[in-house]
Amino acid sequence: SKLQHACIGVGGMGGVDLGNILSHKGTEIVALCDVDKDRLNAAAKRVPGARLYSDWRELLAKEGDKIDGVNAAVPDHMHAAIAMTALRAGKNVYCQKPLCHDVAEVRALTEATRKAGVKTQLGTQAASGFGDRMGIHYVREGLIGKVKHVYLCSNRPGAIDAYRLVGPRPKENHAVPDSLNWDLWTGTAPERPFAPSIYHPSTWRAWQDFGTGWSGDIGCHVFDASWKALGLTAPMTVSARVQESWKNSEARRGDTWPQSDHITWTFPGTSMTEKDEITVEWFDGLFYPPAEAKQWYPGETYPPESALMVGTEGAILIPNGGAPQLYPREKFRGTAQPKLEPRNHYHHFLDAVLGTAENESYFEQTGPRTEAILLGTVAIRTPDEKLEWDAAKLAITNNAPAHKLLKRDYREGWEVTGFS
Repeated sequence: SKLQHACIGVGGMGGVDLGNILSHKGTEIVALCDVDKDRLNAAAKRVPGARLYSDWRELLAKEGDKIDGVNAAVPDHMHAAIAMTALRAGKNVYCQKPLCHDVAEVRALTEATRKAGVKTQLGTQAASGFGDRMGIHYVREGLIGKVKHVYLCSNRPGAIDAYRLVGPRPKENHAVPDSLNWDLWTGTAPERPFAPSIYHPSTWRAWQDFGTGWSGDIGCHVFDASWKALGLTAPMTVSARVQESWKNSEARRGDTWPQSDHITWTFPGTSMTEKDEITVEWFDGLFYPPAEAKQWYPGETYPPESALMVGTEGAILIPNGGAPQLYPREKFRGTAQPKLEPRNHYHHFLDAVLGTAENESYFEQTGPRTEAILLGTVAIRTPDEKLEWDAAKLAITNNAPAHKLLKRDYREGWEVTGFS
């Protein structure tokens, strides 16, 4: 009488996922998986009786006829492998953002979802919040007219110190903690020596082999409302500027993401845009939105993590996870708010599996937007080059080195059916 669910990755954000899924009255968590025994044992105390695994492949093989769905809350480089395997087994899938590590993975996973006929959802929790939903409503109602430009930013205080690493990559072997299966953690990525506090549990986001940088991490949240409101499709071009160091002259690690980046996409125009193409810009680290964006916000400090859409009749600013603001304030004072029901992002997915709701942020919807964001990570690795994108051919047509970055080869023994 209840959905039978398995959680893959139960520490950090996985613990948040676990708690939200546990709170859904129509779902029972019957299996847990994590490569770190300490995290797995801690989660097991929250779900007494759940069957425990360290290898997600073993879980899917043994639990295949016992579960209805899974959620994946693991480092980015393992999202596609887990999600694809689960989809091919006919399981409903909730996956943390970004959907995949590479552009080609996103395309394959999106196509596989259409064939699987199951429910899916990306972990963009703000998409279910009042702020994003109100912002989309206001834009679609035409309050700010036709949109001329979009500014996205994530200049979160302290984020650079936490995730933008400097100095050489550790080369010596360190003893792997008894609780951690390093081979399973490395998964599809190339082998490398273990080093404490450098990869697990959270600093993996800084490394190109494992994470997708700050734009891949937070961009999926900040870009979501603008993408949906404007009805954007695949970009035509993408380019990036980067800043290589932070607070000192020491060069960043060559295989980590830059300390700061500024990505620019051009998209075909839609019925919601002023012209037949529209520019979207992303700023993080030490790159900040320009004066023409900040002039709309009357406060002393521009919201450090937000989306601003500038239209012919005004502008709307949506802080990440916050309420949208319409500008000029005097013009829009007294604007009626849409009547929206409260929504738990996780419950919305589980209700969709049960057939009692139609969820948003499913892979067919979020896949194309994730492709655009990950094209930005390709541009970051080939900075100061305008890359031309042919979505139909899944090809960067004017830069062969950048085109090669659309996909990666999985480590031997970690090949996944569905990716060629």
